[in-house]
Amino acid sequence: MTTLENRPNTALLVIDVQNEVVARAHDRDRIVARIAGLVEDARGAGVPVVWVQHSDAELIAGSQEWRIVDELTPAETEPLVAKNYGDSFEDTTLESTLGQLGIGHLVVAGAQTDQCVRSTIHGGFARGYDVTLVADAHTTEDLSQWGAPSPEQVIAHTNLYWSHQSAPGRTAQTVQAGDIVW
Repeated sequence: MTTLENRPNTALLVIDVQNEVVARAHDRDRIVARIAGLVEDARGAGVPVVWVQHSDAELIAGSQEWRIVDELTPAETEPLVAKNYGDSFEDTTLESTLGQLGIGHLVVAGAQTDQCVRSTIHGGFARGYDVTLVADAHTTEDLSQWGAPSPEQVIAHTNLYWSHQSAPGRTAQTVQAGDIVW
């Protein structure tokens, strides 16, 4: 029900599942395995997989820390969007890539929940996309020593927040990976 015209398609958007980004992530191995399953299922259903890869002064493009984790391998035909800000739409090729593919619905997985995942979901929803957050396929590191809630609480709160969002002409929801229907 996206507000974007001629965008009937869905894409799996995999955000920042990079070595350094998930090095200390909550339940890292289980989340990465779940994302790998989503990628396989999307590919099998002919659904585009779009990869997002962050770089900045601390996460240097081309470095081992910047690389997507070994458990996930983008296909040569799958778009890879480089970004420097939390919102994957800001100053990137994401919007034009999605437009070329006729994408109006984003199924989102990745890291970090309270930073790039949340920013990108907000950015997509505000731009008119329908958004599905895969409730059990995003993660974050423990930032509680700086006053943040525990990773479990961050993930739960983000899932709760996105399960209750609405706006004219578009939808947002959270769905468990096993309940995604491509």
